Amino acid sequence: MPVTEYLERNAKLYPDEIALVELNPDEKDNRRTTWKEFDLIESERFVPYRREISWSIFNEKANRFANMLMGRGVKKGDKVAIIMYNCLEWLPIYFGVLKTGAIAVPFNFRYDADEILYCAELAEVDVIVFGPSFIGRIEVNADRLSKGRLLIYVGDNCPSFAESYHELVADCSSKSPDVKLTEEDYGAIYFSSGTTGFPKAILHKHRSLTQAAEMEQIHHKTGRDDVFLCIPPLYHTGAKFHWMGSLVAGSRAVLLKGTKPETILSTVSSEHCTIVWLLVPWAQDILDALDSGALKLSDYELKQWRLMHIGAQPVPPSLIKRWKEYFPNHEYDTNYGLSESTGPGCVHLGLENIHKVGAIGVPGYRWECKIVDENDTEVKRGEVGELCVKGPGVMTCYYRNEQATAETLKDGWLYTGDMAMQDEDGFYFLVDRKKDVIVSGGENIYPVQIEDFLRRHDKIKDVAVIGLPDRRLGEKTAAIIEIKDGMTCSREEIEEFCNELPRYKRPKEIIFSEIPRNATGKIEKPKLRERYGADRLVQQENMS
Repeated sequence: MPVTEYLERNAKLYPDEIALVELNPDEKDNRRTTWKEFDLIESERFVPYRREISWSIFNEKANRFANMLMGRGVKKGDKVAIIMYNCLEWLPIYFGVLKTGAIAVPFNFRYDADEILYCAELAEVDVIVFGPSFIGRIEVNADRLSKGRLLIYVGDNCPSFAESYHELVADCSSKSPDVKLTEEDYGAIYFSSGTTGFPKAILHKHRSLTQAAEMEQIHHKTGRDDVFLCIPPLYHTGAKFHWMGSLVAGSRAVLLKGTKPETILSTVSSEHCTIVWLLVPWAQDILDALDSGALKLSDYELKQWRLMHIGAQPVPPSLIKRWKEYFPNHEYDTNYGLSESTGPGCVHLGLENIHKVGAIGVPGYRWECKIVDENDTEVKRGEVGELCVKGPGVMTCYYRNEQATAETLKDGWLYTGDMAMQDEDGFYFLVDRKKDVIVSGGENIYPVQIEDFLRRHDKIKDVAVIGLPDRRLGEKTAAIIEIKDGMTCSREEIEEFCNELPRYKRPKEIIFSEIPRNATGKIEKPKLRERYGADRLVQQENMS
């Protein structure tokens, strides 16, 4: 069934129960809204920014937005882009789009003006919904973006080139629109990370969205009493589909603005969160704060917190070992996925398999996996090849890109571009991105293996290993290392530490610098290659 039916069900069964909380502990809530359900200020005293809505109000907001869009001519198959930071309006707008039969098209909030225009034209969007932080980026190309499109602004002081969301929906019906949806209808377009140029548009049917939602609830056993803490951006498939486990369960979720260790623990404590999805840097920051004494667990109410899970990138086993020292009773899971597979979970570790930390896990609910060589032949267990996945969450295609679709989808299998191996127990281990493999002197070197090793060093906060041009070897390994705050470390210390590695895996160059990560926690290696690789090429050319 379409995932919108879960929202309708929750509104009927749990109408007055809280569905969503928006929280920013560092911001003062000094606004009085015109929406009665949002007016939570009882006095003029300092009140942290916090809003909440019930399941019935959530559904009504989605219905109003859907009816408004349909009144403006939006129909099944049209595309509605959303570019906003996480807020209480985000998900009702998303579900409002789905209820019309239109296709929801979330935009990365880091897109600059040109990327917004490019993605709008690639996906052929008919409507763009945007928040206050994006006025300038929309305005740059407002003439082109508004040509044949409706621009809707969510916030106060609507710019002249857009129409006000609040005014548009004010008098719209709160009843569900009369639109028949099936799992075969198109539901959403998500964009790839764009690490090899501009992003590709990934088209999914409604069955993908429902599959991801039901799988999340099953994998993490989300129940009615659980409270999910959502920190990553909702434009990303990971955040949205982890939240959809709460949708299926009919349980509450908290949208938190802020990633500081104190902010996260305070929110878990005050909002009684039971499930928290973290990215590696945030988990690392929490552990470092606990190690240094900057945070004390005794200052928070954390007994209800039952599950911490991590995704979006390889997880160092050493991190989870440290985590369990502070939180011995926590369940743990890691989730592997990509936007082409409707986000996380096509492979996951499983709550019962913490003894296999380091693996990405086993096939998720209703998924299959295999590993193939360059000839598309399955490799033996223990051998490295490209991971392929197959299941009801696989994308339909790269929208308007037949060549890329043909290269990625073969006989129903999604070729992930990730190198992996399967052990004797059937667990899959991620070795590295196919494009990140370093070929040095004829040897294949997998950066993730070196990164996991270096993270064991007690002075290293973060590390990225990349290949740099080398006249003799073709490529050489370079380790970009970020040292923990307040510590110093020398190149000689790192070199001595790396003596435990085989000689061909030892970094040939060590660079101390901050590690750039995107909004979903992934290391931005293309930026590092561009930053350091170009300089090395120039140096080598000058030496020729």
